[in-house]
Amino acid sequence: SVRSRQRNNKENNSFVERCPQASGLESVAPLLHSGEETPDPIPTTTRGTIPAWINGSFLRNGPGKFEFGEDRYNHWFDGMALMHRFHICEGSVTYSSRFLRSDSYNLNSERNRIVVSEFGTVALPDPCKNFFARFLSRFQIPQPTDNANVNFVKYKGDYYVSTETNFMRRVDPQTLETKEKVDWSQYVAVNSATAHPHYDREGATYNMGNSYGRDGFFYTIIRIPPAEEAAAKEDSADLSGAEVICSIPAAESRKPSYYHSFVMSENYIVFVEQPIKLNVLKFMLYKIMGESFQKILSWEPQYGTVFHLVDRHTGQSKVKYRTAPMFTLHQINAYEDNGFLVMDMCCGDDGDVIGEFTLENLRQESGDDLDKFYNSLCRNLPRRYVLPLNVDEQTPLDQNLVTLPNCKATAKRTNSGEVYMTHEELHNDELLQYGGLEFPQINYDKYNGRPYRYFYACGFGHVFADSLLKMDVHTKELKVWRYPGLFPSEPVFVASPDAAEEDDGVVLSVIITPRKEKSTFLLVLDAKTFTELGRAEVPVSIPCGTHGVFNETG
Repeated sequence: SVRSRQRNNKENNSFVERCPQASGLESVAPLLHSGEETPDPIPTTTRGTIPAWINGSFLRNGPGKFEFGEDRYNHWFDGMALMHRFHICEGSVTYSSRFLRSDSYNLNSERNRIVVSEFGTVALPDPCKNFFARFLSRFQIPQPTDNANVNFVKYKGDYYVSTETNFMRRVDPQTLETKEKVDWSQYVAVNSATAHPHYDREGATYNMGNSYGRDGFFYTIIRIPPAEEAAAKEDSADLSGAEVICSIPAAESRKPSYYHSFVMSENYIVFVEQPIKLNVLKFMLYKIMGESFQKILSWEPQYGTVFHLVDRHTGQSKVKYRTAPMFTLHQINAYEDNGFLVMDMCCGDDGDVIGEFTLENLRQESGDDLDKFYNSLCRNLPRRYVLPLNVDEQTPLDQNLVTLPNCKATAKRTNSGEVYMTHEELHNDELLQYGGLEFPQINYDKYNGRPYRYFYACGFGHVFADSLLKMDVHTKELKVWRYPGLFPSEPVFVASPDAAEEDDGVVLSVIITPRKEKSTFLLVLDAKTFTELGRAEVPVSIPCGTHGVFNETG
């Protein structure tokens, strides 16, 4: 059980013991009902003031439909993508939403049942086929889903919605109309790509994918060049010029690691090979066995964690950095400082948590079972790792190489020529009152890959985020927005046009509640003081979502 795993892990246990145990949690089941789309923009009711300088669209993505006919999805990640747009102009806001018309959505709709397998749900054979045809259908390799319900991403100025397969969908950021399906493998030799690319200041985009073949399993770093300015923009997907800049062989070819994102600074990319393992043999057999994708992932802490440091300009990877077993979904930021790479990320000590987010677990009524489920979950907390960049044969063994002032993280060169690291906790005990944090965001345009001071995140005092947090990484002090019964989305920072300081701007978040139907609002916080400036109320019920971006207009 989750609980016994935590007992076995002393470090995580200390966090769980220090985190207050929840009791009397309210049910969030209403936040996991299928939503309805609102294709034509509708007005919202403004309370307070939405700054007139905000000009653009807050785009959000996430699972939004959990059944077709009599068939039900098992896992929160399985829901069909529902895209949302809050368009902000001169202090007023309109709202619209659309389901992504993916092949998965269209096929399921046509047949009024689930015919495409998702992360936690295996599509059953067509009941209209005869027994022999149904039996044979189990031996066909399933097509990956194009249900891109994780994030909005940008390549060469175009918006796409993305999940973690080799398929993305181009979308119109104004109308949310679904455009063409894009297959990464048509452009570059990869079988998948993450929904969390990074962008450099020259306009290029970087991402990570997998490739596997006779030579084994590789993690690949991909670069997509900027759009060519002279070329007339055609209304079609363009990933031309995409190239693999580095391939990293998996430590265990039959058990590669699951990853959700990666780290990028001005000159380096870091891939975190974590001990959430994907069993390749089970993957080949999962349709025959009738097992869902989540069942082929396992937490195997005996493998520890490896950081692969890659020079972003040459594609070279030399020293291996190791640390204790941990898992990470989202990085905060990374920057170079006097011969070190400082890397901040949200980490947990129990990678089994991904499989726990079944709809059955999340939709429980208020009571002991819901409290027990929440209290058994691993808390994710911000950590800092520091990688010494100039390590060679002359580097002394077994002494702390980290010489940055006021830094508690350590790094020691070991006999094997590797570097073993311990982290610094990037928080104090106050954060534990809010259940740890996830979905971190920074002032990305100005500070990604550079020294920074602030990040914004969701606090998890419930199975879904129930607070918004602003963390000062210099002092580890928190600012908090939290109200009972209100559940915020990932906070997105938007800089003010005349910003002089890192936190001059606003933070946007969509707030939903299980207590009252059709009571959603867009919250606008002053990023500096973390106090509310205004809200735009919209009479719709939005299911709990994943990630979002701000698309500036003009």
